[in-house]
Amino acid sequence: MERDINCKKYEFNSEELDEIASKISDLDKWRGIFSSQVLELNDASSKKQKQQESRKSEDESEDGAGTTSGTKSHGQVANFNVLYSIPKPLTISSRLGGIPITMDMAGNLRKILFGSTFHIFNYEWKKSYFKFREPFSDLSYALEAERGGSSAIQMAVQANIIRYLLFTGNNGTESVCLQYLYDVSPKKQEEALAAALSDILWSAGKSQSGSVCLVSTDSYFTPSTEYKVDNFTERVQLFKFSEKETMQKFIYDHIQCFKEEGSHGVILFLYSLIFSRTIDRLREDLDSTTPHLLHSSLGNYVCRQALLNLMLTGRASPNVFNGNILYDDQGSPLPVPLHGVLIRSDVGYLHWNRELMQHSKLPMVGSMLKTPKMPIWLCNINATYSVLFSTNRSLLSDWKMEHLFDLYLYSGQPAQNHTVILTIDTHSHHWEEGHGKGEGDLEKRFPSVEMTIRTKWEGAAIDWNGTVPFF
Repeated sequence: MERDINCKKYEFNSEELDEIASKISDLDKWRGIFSSQVLELNDASSKKQKQQESRKSEDESEDGAGTTSGTKSHGQVANFNVLYSIPKPLTISSRLGGIPITMDMAGNLRKILFGSTFHIFNYEWKKSYFKFREPFSDLSYALEAERGGSSAIQMAVQANIIRYLLFTGNNGTESVCLQYLYDVSPKKQEEALAAALSDILWSAGKSQSGSVCLVSTDSYFTPSTEYKVDNFTERVQLFKFSEKETMQKFIYDHIQCFKEEGSHGVILFLYSLIFSRTIDRLREDLDSTTPHLLHSSLGNYVCRQALLNLMLTGRASPNVFNGNILYDDQGSPLPVPLHGVLIRSDVGYLHWNRELMQHSKLPMVGSMLKTPKMPIWLCNINATYSVLFSTNRSLLSDWKMEHLFDLYLYSGQPAQNHTVILTIDTHSHHWEEGHGKGEGDLEKRFPSVEMTIRTKWEGAAIDWNGTVPFF
């Protein structure tokens, strides 16, 4: 009898049992996270130690404090502290102080993106975030891009990361070596990503303001029958900034919301970009050819030119030509002007598409995009995005530099394991020698990357320096 009484003291109802099971599940999840972090950090620490030994450096440390690498016990203590740090959450508290999204804001967001409130992002977009390659490697500066529509955004951000690492964050040095991009630490990766995102957002806000969207734990409105729920947009908080430095620090403090798996990082940045530009300004930027920023292609949403131009110039111009077109080919006034690019961008844009070229429909990129302030180009090559860049800041300001020079190519795809070096010769013109069958045959004979480069440097000979040509 006494045993039965004692047993009844420890009976639980179903809700209590569910809560206990949930907590056990959470413990298993954190155990898995900690175990994977231990393996990753130990591996990264081992690689870093080997690199330090090979360089015979006595004062390199990730935090830049000048700590001597020979002090093993100190290094072990530092690693111990990192291994047991708790990962930051991908959602924020609803009490952080942002502006909760409203039904009206969410509806306008959907309309400027898709043209309808019933469309939502597919799985390919939802899983996209800003993931760096291995730190302290030959591609430690590089993001891994998706193959879907979000890759255009990832590679536009990649171009700005390169700009920060080579020029903006390098005290204005005119020329640096490629090696400078090879030794990027995890901390430097996060700093570069925060700088790149804030640069793009600040430019979209006319260099006067910027907005950052983060996902909170709460949903802020009850959707109507005219709005399709995605369980993500409804939980967005909007943070507005009037100082770029403050915004950049805020992004850096919440960088996990953009760079971690499951963060919806690319979509969050896209929302931030739209609210930085504002819906009203975007409607003014667009013209009759482009009513919204995304369009459906082969079952996926892809970026229209207006969205690319928004990231490159701060204005969602739907076209790549310079200025605005007011008249048609016959000289008659257009009902609505066609909007082109009005300012010279920091990061340029090159475009080549074999199919469009064969049908004489390839848009001619104007000098505002083709000749940027920095020698970095987002390249749209057969609807796949890459980045071309030079480490010489003076390349585009000194014509003598453009006789013979190197360009570096990064495609964003996991299969690329090193930065491709292309040597450009603009004077020899030997690429055309021995081919007298017309321009169309030349386009079929040469890789699309080369044809893309020749839209900027016409007739240039291109040496892949041992790399098997792709694209």
